[in-house]
Amino acid sequence: MEQQSQFRFIKSTHLLEVTALEAAMDGFTYDKHAHEEYAFGVTLSGRQDFFSNGVYHRSPPGHVIQLNPDEVHDGNSGGDDPLNYVMLYVHPRQIEPLFADAAGVESAKDIRMSETLMHDPVLRGYINELVRLMAHNVGSRIEQEHALYQIASRVVQRVGKFEPNELARRADGLLRRAKDFIHNHVDADLSLEDISEAANLSKYHFLRLFRRQYGITPHQYVINCRINAARTELDAGASLNDVVYRYGFSDLSHFNRRFKRIYGMTPKRYQASVTA
Repeated sequence: MEQQSQFRFIKSTHLLEVTALEAAMDGFTYDKHAHEEYAFGVTLSGRQDFFSNGVYHRSPPGHVIQLNPDEVHDGNSGGDDPLNYVMLYVHPRQIEPLFADAAGVESAKDIRMSETLMHDPVLRGYINELVRLMAHNVGSRIEQEHALYQIASRVVQRVGKFEPNELARRADGLLRRAKDFIHNHVDADLSLEDISEAANLSKYHFLRLFRRQYGITPHQYVINCRINAARTELDAGASLNDVVYRYGFSDLSHFNRRFKRIYGMTPKRYQASVTA
């Protein structure tokens, strides 16, 4: 049953844009969604089943999951046993300088991790260590920074030869323009026409391209961005009622339903967990 599932979000006291999640899932299913952050997770027990980039994955215990920013995915516990896993969410501003340093380049803004699911005991150990430091609020700033740098270095090793120009070309420029427009107007009453015009595409051609590229509709992406923006404000202590109406939700009940399908708990409980 869904009520047996438990989620604990932990904000680092040293790394301002890193959040850890400890999750125990039994009967809960995430809606399709995406995060602004890079995500690095470890399946601890049970099996983690999820779609990402049009591929169905099954993650057994000990496996590592990587997700790029804005990578659409869902998730649920697979098999008969409850699922336990940890996940780190790291904002690009926090980790991309570390990617660049590990790769020996000036900028790593367009790095894309091609492996979604892998068996890598080294990376698994680095992820578990940073979660441990954050969950128990132990270790100095330099210890947590070093743990995150180890994760970034291992990711760069697995990416292989780092070619920023080639990686940048993978992104569709028109759709990127549309996504930037959404992020810059996330609290506005956006229409499909507004967004498609920002991308210089006809409305329905844009709709088809966007859905094919990202696996969700522009409308779903706008809702997702609003929830992520609301979460950021809740992290900073914003009033729940202010956040609800600022980002276009009809009422608190509507916001609760949307938020819970992505973060496993109500926004009120989430805010209490990260600001305690």
